Amino acid sequence: MYSSNSSSYDKFSTSQPPVFSQGTTTTENYTTSQVYSTDDSRSSIELRPKIKGPWSTGLCDCFDDWRNCCVTFWCPCITFGKIAEIVDKGSSSCGVNGALYALISCVTCCPCCYSCFYRAKMRQQYLLRETPCGDCLVHCCCEYCSLCQEYRELKSRGYDLSIGWHGNVEKKNRSLEMASVPPHVEEGMSR
Repeated sequence: MYSSNSSSYDKFSTSQPPVFSQGTTTTENYTTSQVYSTDDSRSSIELRPKIKGPWSTGLCDCFDDWRNCCVTFWCPCITFGKIAEIVDKGSSSCGVNGALYALISCVTCCPCCYSCFYRAKMRQQYLLRETPCGDCLVHCCCEYCSLCQEYRELKSRGYDLSIGWHGNVEKKNRSLEMASVPPHVEEGMSR
């Protein structure tokens, strides 16, 4: 079944992988399995670190949106569900995330162990600083304030959390369609 001839194996294993550089053309000679490059100059792509920005509101600015503050105080699972749906980009629903948050809250009395992961995910998506301290510590010490801050951050970025992810996508698509369609001008009587 397999050839015991080691030269057939060496023929394929000694070939060097192709080396690509920006602006060069590479060709491969299949008889010798070597890569020839027409240009030996190597250009390197420089990766710059992404600078993280501040949150739009502070952690203790809960009363900037007093309605959400009240909802979060009495039923934080609703606020968390809305945040999680937007952060997950609609892959999980508000109801499922809110129910899971409530279940964890009832069983462990510590829903912050679940919600802190969404804060970290949101910070990575929007390049936000980890302030005033680590995500888990913020949620453990100030669960309601951190949920309110995340809600306000998404709201300041243009999301309407009451309609969910799919509603926001439809709203954005409609506004793009309206912007691309020229207004219809009816012709009237002319002289």
